[in-house]
Amino acid sequence: MSLQIDHSRHDGTAVLTVRGEVDLYTSPDLRTAIMSAVPGAPDGLELDLAGVAYMDSSGVATLVEGFRRSRENGTRFVLAQPSPAVMKVLELTRLDTIFEIRRGP
Repeated sequence: MSLQIDHSRHDGTAVLTVRGEVDLYTSPDLRTAIMSAVPGAPDGLELDLAGVAYMDSSGVATLVEGFRRSRENGTRFVLAQPSPAVMKVLELTRLDTIFEIRRGP
């Protein structure tokens, strides 16, 4: 399965809507999208992960790198509506206690 990333803005926040699988082959595309969005998102960056069917460790590493870059830039970094597959990985790695996660719409 491929990865689709849509860019939008909502009330000054950059939103990346991610659909598909985030793995070793597709995580570089997500990384590029996050790193490109951070400088232009002074009000925050939100990753809508509701449509992510699968995420491996390279996807998790990409999220951590995006989180660090956002903090360096003074930008809020939010994971919105993570799918059950993503939540499972975040809970297993205990990153659910580190990331700001918004579960509702």
